[in-house]
Amino acid sequence: MVQKSILITGCSSGIGYDAAHGLKAKGWRVFATCRKERDVQRLIDEGLESFVLDYADEASIEAALAECLRRTGGTLDALFNNGAFACPGAVEDLPRGALRSIFETNVFGWHDLTARVIPVMRAQGHGRIVNNSSVLGLVPLKWRGAYVSTKFALEGLTDTLRLEMRDTDIKVILIEPGPVTSRIRVNAIPHFTKWIDWRNSARKDQYETQLLKRLYEDGGPDRFELPASAVTEKLLHAVASPRPKPRYYVTTPTYLMGFARRILPTRLLDWLIAKG
Repeated sequence: MVQKSILITGCSSGIGYDAAHGLKAKGWRVFATCRKERDVQRLIDEGLESFVLDYADEASIEAALAECLRRTGGTLDALFNNGAFACPGAVEDLPRGALRSIFETNVFGWHDLTARVIPVMRAQGHGRIVNNSSVLGLVPLKWRGAYVSTKFALEGLTDTLRLEMRDTDIKVILIEPGPVTSRIRVNAIPHFTKWIDWRNSARKDQYETQLLKRLYEDGGPDRFELPASAVTEKLLHAVASPRPKPRYYVTTPTYLMGFARRILPTRLLDWLIAKG
């Protein structure tokens, strides 16, 4: 059998890291990309093929895909868009630059890479494009407006692309994790510090009593939290099944919220989300 290949982004930790090792263990040729060179070298030392891919940099995307195709001879069986970050804060406190920055990575970069990969998959006659969304692509949550807005945008782009690809053998799939073990909270702190002037916010007291404690203190795992391997399991099905699902839910909150948003009126759904 010809070894299948997959390009995975955001592999320095969490979901991407587990997916890279998990698919390699299943016989896939994995190209595990990271934003920072030091993480790339660490993955190479662990036996993975790795190089830099920074979603915020068009030249980096172009170079990374070129390197991937150089190594495979011009083919790519699957793409797993995964790398993303969060910028916590009340929506009214998000400056334009904060939204521009997070959309550059979480949406525009994903779209750029995907659009570059599609011609490769068209030429070879098949492919899988898997986008890692979130339960926050299904429902909103306070303090997470920037991240939620990128995941809502991703859902719309992915659903539309899936419809448009129906006349090809390119399958477009969403994975919907909820609370999964990762470094997203820790990695969000520099973005919060850079962009959110919480001390001068009308919600200063709420920041102090709600968000800051959750952001800066490790409260341990969420009661519904699953390891990143739970996402890898769904990814394996998405890239290997003859008939992959359009969506894969991963955690209990995702199943609950996916169901609730279909059956509940908006006010009741708002109440349920606010109750936590």
